[in-house]
Order: sequence, then C-alpha cells, then structure tokens
Amino acid sequence: MADAQEGTDRDAASTCSAAIASLQGPEGVWVFAYGSLMWRPDFPFAEACRAHLGGWHRAMCILSTQYRGTPQNPGLVLGLDRGGSCIGRAFRVEAERWIEACRMLHAREMLTGVYRPRFLRARLDDGRKVPAYAFIADRTHRQYWRGGAEAAVALIRQGVGEMGSARDYLANTVRNLDDLGLADGDLHRLLRAVDST
Repeated sequence: MADAQEGTDRDAASTCSAAIASLQGPEGVWVFAYGSLMWRPDFPFAEACRAHLGGWHRAMCILSTQYRGTPQNPGLVLGLDRGGSCIGRAFRVEAERWIEACRMLHAREMLTGVYRPRFLRARLDDGRKVPAYAFIADRTHRQYWRGGAEAAVALIRQGVGEMGSARDYLANTVRNLDDLGLADGDLHRLLRAVDST
C-alpha cells in the first residue's frame, strides 16, 4: 500500500509540475469546479468567480464507493461528461501555490482514478477566456455509470460514505446552483424525486 501511495504521489507531482508549463502569464492556474469543489474547494485560491464551460456538462454518472457510498452500497455523484455545457465556479490559484493546490486536488479527486484531469477552455463571468484545470469522467472506468432516473434515485438514497450521504451531496450542489442563478434544472428535479416518499 505504501508503494502504491508513493507511486500516486509521484504521478500527482509529475502532472502538477507539467501543468506549470501551461501557465499563461503570472496570474496562476484556474480550476473549474462543478460539484463539491464549488462549496468545499479545500485548496488555496486567490480569486473565485462564475464560469462557463462549453462541450461538457455535469452529470450524476460516478458511482461513489468511499466518500458518498461503499463498494457494497455505492452512492452516485457528479462527473463532467461530454456534450452540452456547464456553468460552475472557477478558482484562481497563484502560480507559487499551484503545486501545493494540485497535490491536494489529486489526493481528493484521484482516489480511484475515475476522473481524468485536463485543461479545458472556460469563459469567466467578466468575459475572459482561460484554460481551466478540470476533472472529467473517465467513461472506461468501472465507476462510470449511466442509467435511468429511478436507478439514480435508488443509488442516491442508499449512498452513505466517509463524507456523508449522496443525498446531502446532491442537496449541496443544488443550493450552489441556486446561488449561481441556475434554478429548477435536472438536479433540482432529481433531488425532489429522492426526497419524495
């Protein structure tokens, strides 16, 4: 296990260091958040704002087997999947703090490898277009999930893990979407279905 962790740490350090080469100017690196990173970033940032991402959408498509579920009773959480568009939050990390922030992100998001980190083009609320570091869903991973609304509701209702319930995860996401001015969307309807008797 220690050897595996050391390998993971080396991979994260290599990826984070490589990202430095992608910096444009001294402002640092932008991170695009679409799920729990919106309300609990857990990394140092200097600026946060609303942002739009084209070509990708947030979807409840990841089986959570640790944070919001277990291997025996997985929950369901968000991934960034192909197609459509997504409005979320962008966080700017200063260049000198990027390695630290990136390692924190990888320790949290890359636990099972279900996400693939990459830079995507985001448009900030003030019109700036920036490369933003984002975690997209790996459709080839065993935790990638696609199914109907009833199955999604069942997974969310049953999922409880180290960070709490899948239901609370969804509710927190919906509250943050409300804060962004995105009311009564698919996730709102899904939460109502989860909470219905």
